[in-house]
Formats: sequence, C-alpha cells, structure tokens
Amino acid sequence: MEHGEHKTMTIIDEKGNEHVCEIILTFDSPQPEKFDRSYVVYHVLTGEPEEDEEVEIHASAFIPSEGEGGDLMPIEDDEEWDMIEEIVGAFLDEEDEE
Repeated sequence: MEHGEHKTMTIIDEKGNEHVCEIILTFDSPQPEKFDRSYVVYHVLTGEPEEDEEVEIHASAFIPSEGEGGDLMPIEDDEEWDMIEEIVGAFLDEEDEE
C-alpha cells in the first residue's frame, strides 16, 4: 500500500487493533547462510510528527504470503539484531548525507 510518496503497511496487534506503519527499509539478509530471511524496518504513523520528535523504529523478519501481505516475526537472536542494526545504521547515515 502506498500513502503519498511513502510505502505503508497495516499491522494488527495482539488486541486486534490496526496500526498504519510507514516502511523505512526492506532488505534480505546479507548472511543467508545464517539468517535466510527478509526484513522490514518501520515506524507506526501517529499523525504528523513534530520536527524534533523522535520516532520509534521497529524491525521484524517478514515472511511473505500468497498474494499481498505476509507475517511479521520477532527478532530474538542478538547476533541477528546486531546485523540489522548495522544495516539500519548504514542506511540512516546514507540518508543523512543526501
């Protein structure tokens, strides 16, 4: 789904509430021998953020399903988190340079 020029997705929490999220980054593991998964980095849209407001960023493994959509899976391995943080950090550094 696209929202303006940003890609969005809707997630449903454990209480059944829907949340629209902006997708910041998607990528496949650069280490498929260790983590053969795809990932999505996103934040929940809560209206227009203030200019100096910090945004809470989330990351999940993404398992696509037939057609559109898929399932988000939690990241539970510290080594996997380290890999994700390195990729997100490099992406954000690149964004800052532009």
